[in-house]
Amino acid sequence: MQIGVCYYPEQWPRSMWANDARRMAELGITHVRIAEFAWSRMEPRAGVHDWEWLDEAIETLAAQGLKLVLGTPTAAPPMWLIERHPEILPVRADGTRWNQGSRRHYDIASDIYRQECVRITEAMAQRYGKHPAVVAWQTDNELGCHETVPSYSPAALRRFRAWLQQRYGTVEALNTAWGNVFWSMEYPSFEQVGLPVLTPTDANPSHLLDFRRYMSDEVASFHREQADVLRRHAPHADVLHNFMGFFTTFDHYRFAADKAIDVATWDSYPIARTESIGLPDAQKARYARTAHPDVSAFDHDRYRGVGAGRFWVMEQQAGPVNWAAWNPVPAPGMVRLWAYEAFAHGAELVSYFRWRQCPYAQEQMHSGLNLPNDELSPGGKEVAQATREIAGTEALRSLAPTERAAVALVFDYETQWIFEIQRHGAGFDYQTLAFDYYSALREQGFDVDIVSRHADLSAYRLVVVPSLAVIDNAFVAQIERSDAHWVIGPRSGSKTTNFAIPDTLPPGALQRVLPFQVLEAESLRPTLAPAISIGEASGTAIHWREHVRPNDGARVDARFDDGWPALVSRGRVRYVAAWLTHGLHYAVLGDAARASGLVPQALPEGLRLARRGGLTFAFNFGDTRVQAPAPARAQFVLGEAALCTGDVCAWRDPH
Repeated sequence: MQIGVCYYPEQWPRSMWANDARRMAELGITHVRIAEFAWSRMEPRAGVHDWEWLDEAIETLAAQGLKLVLGTPTAAPPMWLIERHPEILPVRADGTRWNQGSRRHYDIASDIYRQECVRITEAMAQRYGKHPAVVAWQTDNELGCHETVPSYSPAALRRFRAWLQQRYGTVEALNTAWGNVFWSMEYPSFEQVGLPVLTPTDANPSHLLDFRRYMSDEVASFHREQADVLRRHAPHADVLHNFMGFFTTFDHYRFAADKAIDVATWDSYPIARTESIGLPDAQKARYARTAHPDVSAFDHDRYRGVGAGRFWVMEQQAGPVNWAAWNPVPAPGMVRLWAYEAFAHGAELVSYFRWRQCPYAQEQMHSGLNLPNDELSPGGKEVAQATREIAGTEALRSLAPTERAAVALVFDYETQWIFEIQRHGAGFDYQTLAFDYYSALREQGFDVDIVSRHADLSAYRLVVVPSLAVIDNAFVAQIERSDAHWVIGPRSGSKTTNFAIPDTLPPGALQRVLPFQVLEAESLRPTLAPAISIGEASGTAIHWREHVRPNDGARVDARFDDGWPALVSRGRVRYVAAWLTHGLHYAVLGDAARASGLVPQALPEGLRLARRGGLTFAFNFGDTRVQAPAPARAQFVLGEAALCTGDVCAWRDPH
């Protein structure tokens, strides 16, 4: 349980650096991330490097015992590079170029830019790769942020055509896979394939999906080019990248494959994220100052899976931020709570953004641990409290890694892309559906592992699949071998890998273990709400419903008021044929959990639990005082069972 901070020495007078480093150490900070936006200071002119300031900054921080995370500065190419190579600027879908003057103004498909990135990364790594204080390297910053991926440049088109040729071999195979006989879309060669933009009506969905796959691979290869350099020159340091919350532009599992990263890190801004995702306004209002109880936990658990068990929070909200539609001040206690929440979900490090609020430029309304006048901010004071508590509590200092949960939730990036390409209804968003299932599990006290469809699922007792657009034989074989109970949501098995309807109708290969067929699917406008009851829970279908026909061996466990099946099952496998209101998801998952031998807990509104290293943590995101469900004679190592808003406690169960 270590605390870090993001620091930008190039933005402050050198006379402040030593005092900043001393105060960081006194505050209990152990790690400092620097340099990820400092290319113009490292290389003020082409080929002319100025390392003296960075040498001094590194030595000043290291002298206080601080460990350093160095960022490659490739998220903000300097002006001289843009003037020399304006073609590296990214191109929007409408054909216009982004301009220099902020950040991420580069085309990820540009060979020229990639060469420049490798060059500056190599220069940094040669100079600092063996420095004992540099324990990790971050590539770039928030790849794909600001909708700069996908790219629609001539370079992207050239590389996309090459990617297609490698994937399909012949243009005839591509035409067949994409169904290009429809609307006379057949291509005579790969050189005639364009980008799927600016078409009078919908572009071919197979074309769109392959372009998304290609751009996802581009992001991963862009990172790997830098990572390869770093591993050569800094073999003992961790290599990482800082991902973002609720972000699906590229496949994070493929990005991290084959040990491309040592640690998955991500940037956690809970209140801003609550405000910006597709939650009902009532929930946004309820949790305006605390954030939705599951909004950070969802990505803690997702990135723990991406990092094969190792994850950090590279940027943690320290107060009000600057980029959401509304940016409230967090409720007292929340800045401290978010650190413990991350640790409880398995984080090794929580690094706050930033050390000091910057009084100029684009992020001057974004808080830090210090106010612009160098006074500790309210959030900074909460971080100081947390570091004192951790330092003074052996049970917190020496937490063991997170153990495998009993419940897995399968999250799939291609499913997000497929449903974005063909929503079929304005309200359908796969990630929002997955989050609703996740939240229903967390409300019942369960720890959850969020995993890839390719993960080994054999050790779980309950596997939840909110939706999985493409279900292949390998996935069905996992179900057949498993002793777990499975809950599988709507639109699963609705497409093939080439974005077509399966020959046997949806859910495709899933029919091997649950024999039913989807005859029709409907998206539901708000005035269409088929009603249903499951046990004591009543609600409706929203956004999406399927008309399913059970075949021999399938059981109908619940029906809508118009008679269509809502829940079908066989043995340990259940299929939910609609997007249901939250209370119904809660009921379905609770029933499945009990069938698997797990015991749901009815937690008070806003209370969440997480378990790590023999400790149970409880967090109150709600607006009323609640009691944590600690057993009698529990040994509290942090706080107490009575929790006000923003409070956290942790206990060890009695032996």
